[in-house]
Amino acid sequence: MSQKKLEIWVGLFVVAAIAAFAILSFSVAGLSFKGEGNSYTLEANFTNVGGLKPRAPVKLGGVVVGRVESISLDKDTYTPLVKLSMYEDQGYFPETSSLAILTSGLLGEQYIGIKPGFVDDGIEMLGDGDAIEDTKSALVLEDLIGQFIYSINKDD
Repeated sequence: MSQKKLEIWVGLFVVAAIAAFAILSFSVAGLSFKGEGNSYTLEANFTNVGGLKPRAPVKLGGVVVGRVESISLDKDTYTPLVKLSMYEDQGYFPETSSLAILTSGLLGEQYIGIKPGFVDDGIEMLGDGDAIEDTKSALVLEDLIGQFIYSINKDD
């Protein structure tokens, strides 16, 4: 094989490796080249968001039904305001639904779990811009350890 052909093959190999690395990076980050389709926005206030980050998934029974769009501070209530982008093709949820910040595994990344509420004749479905009132904040590991140590010392 001539020197020029060898250089071309090495160049193609390097380009293929860079493309594979880019695709792997997008996959690990949860990004995709295809759109997620139409979505609607929901809002929720939490007392503590812990390590929740934008683009974190919103899951129902392990199925991703949306993503965290943004996290900001509500200047009126001084609590974190989380905006969610919910996928329309996954359906709409009753206004009695609740949200909880959960963790994948013991020290894994945090995500939002949605628990659909009951559906009745007087219950409406959440739409674009609506707020979910029933929320459960993230558990902070340091607080749990502190409570455990306090309860041990209290018994002495």
